[in-house]
Formats: sequence, structure tokens, C-alpha cells
Amino acid sequence: MVSLTRKLAYGILTASALLCGATAQAAGERFVLISHAPDSDSWWNTIKTAIKEAGQHLSVTVEYRNPPTGDLADMARIVEQAAASNPNGIIVTIADFDVLRGPITNAVKKGIPVVTINSGTQEQSARLGALMHVGQPEYDAGFGAGKKAKDAGVKSFLCVNHYITNPASVERCKGFADAIGTPLGNQMIDSGMDPSEVENKVAAYLKANPTTGGILALGPNSAHPTIRALEKTQQAGKMFFGTFDLSPEIAKAIKDGTINFAIDQQPYLQGYLPVMALTLNARYGVFPGNNINSGPGFVTKATVAQVEKLAGEYR
Repeated sequence: MVSLTRKLAYGILTASALLCGATAQAAGERFVLISHAPDSDSWWNTIKTAIKEAGQHLSVTVEYRNPPTGDLADMARIVEQAAASNPNGIIVTIADFDVLRGPITNAVKKGIPVVTINSGTQEQSARLGALMHVGQPEYDAGFGAGKKAKDAGVKSFLCVNHYITNPASVERCKGFADAIGTPLGNQMIDSGMDPSEVENKVAAYLKANPTTGGILALGPNSAHPTIRALEKTQQAGKMFFGTFDLSPEIAKAIKDGTINFAIDQQPYLQGYLPVMALTLNARYGVFPGNNINSGPGFVTKATVAQVEKLAGEYR
């Protein structure tokens, strides 16, 4: 993973240098990135860092928009509004294919180049008419996490889903369950995003299901309260615990043995690469020929030192 990341970083810097050296040919490009994340979701700070730096490096404007509460109908309206403003490109998550299909395909029909990121699949991206998808195959990432859990002897688990309305989150839990070899069923809980509620729901599930062998959290919003629940019930370090994504708190928990691994989908790439690709498209009519898998990579105690200082900002 490190070698690939270095190669990508080198490619980004090289392309950025070339583009910055050609700013005389720039036409004041403007792009809009639309996520499904509510304002409370701190994970997206890394993508915000990426598009800010991409904008500076490439001399373009990148606007970040999102539904404040995470409402997907609101997100669909934001896509429509962005398309109506005629940007040079739209970057958007496929949080729900059916809800977003109309607004995204309408933008494509208007001639607006679209790149999808993060949620959704490469197949869905192609069906929407997008030029490329940059993200992590969610089922595969969950399956990889489940294989690690199975190797550790986990037979029953809890999947803490803080954003259950996003089909991609369910794919993570399903992949985890399939790798272990157990039906998903009620082992996935709708925890919501309120930290106190997540903590209480995790504690209540573990009390009602004392033979639970492992936990999968789907990001900082569910991982942070789960850490507290395990600490209060004196199960921290005793329960197999994996999570998606990184944060300073998650990095610390990996170091102290509370969390076994974090699945890194490298969100910085999900923000930076689409801006770079769309800028190349707008200026020179060139575009990468394939989708880009930004993850998964697994961060463990053996590798966390490499990313700890950058967690929450670049990792």
C-alpha cells in the first residue's frame, strides 16, 4: 500500500506541477463536489483538505456542498442546483443510486463532466454516465475485514452502522458477515450518529449478546463511541474490533490495542484526483482511461506510526 501511495503521490505532484506551469491556459475552471455527509461527519475533513489544496495547486475553484442533516432528497436538490450553475465539472457520491440517478444523469445530459467518488460502485457510475469512479469497493473492503476477523476466530459480531440509509454502508457489513460465514441479520444495528446514542446502543447490544466475538464500526462516527462503550464495560483490548477510516482517536486506539485495524480508503485521493482529472479534461481534453480504487488498505499497530500524524487531515 505504501509503495502504491508513493507512486500516486508522485504522479499527483508531477501533474500538479505541469498544470501550475500552464495556468496561462486556464479558463477559470469551477468544479462542485457534492457529498452525502451531514455537517457533523468529521471524516470528510480530509476530502475538504484535498479539494482546497487541489484548487490552490491547479488554480481552479472547487466548491464543497452537502445536505446539512444528511438527507438524501436534499442532496438530490443540491445536485440539481449545482448543474443549473453550469460548472466545468461535478464530483458526487452515489449515496443512493435510485435517489440520485435523475439529477446526475440530467447533469450529464447537459454536457457537464461528472466524476463519482466514495459511495457507489464502478458499475453504477458507468450507468449514470460518469467519466470515472474514485473510491473503495465497499463489499470487498468489508469482506477483507471479515477475513481478518475469521482468522482471529470471530464467529459472531456486531456491525455498528451509523448511516444505514446509505446502501454502501450495508455493503460493508454484508461483506464482513459473508467472510465470517454468518448471516447479517440483527448483527447490524442502526446506531444513528448521536455519540451518546451510539455508545448506549453498542453497550446494550453487547449486554444482550454476551457471546459477541467482534465489532466492525463503519467510521469515526461509530468507532469513537464504541471505544468508550468498550472502555466503560472493561472490554477494551479484549474484543476483536475493526473499523473503517482513520482519525486521531482511532490511531490512538490502534496503538493501545483497543482497535485491531482501520480500513483506509485514502479519502485525500478521492478529493484530489477528480479535481486534477476534470482540470485536465477542461483544459486539454484528456482524461484517465480507468476507474481508480483508492482503497482498501489496512492500518495496524505495525503501520499506524506512518499515518498517525496525518490522520484526520490527509489520511
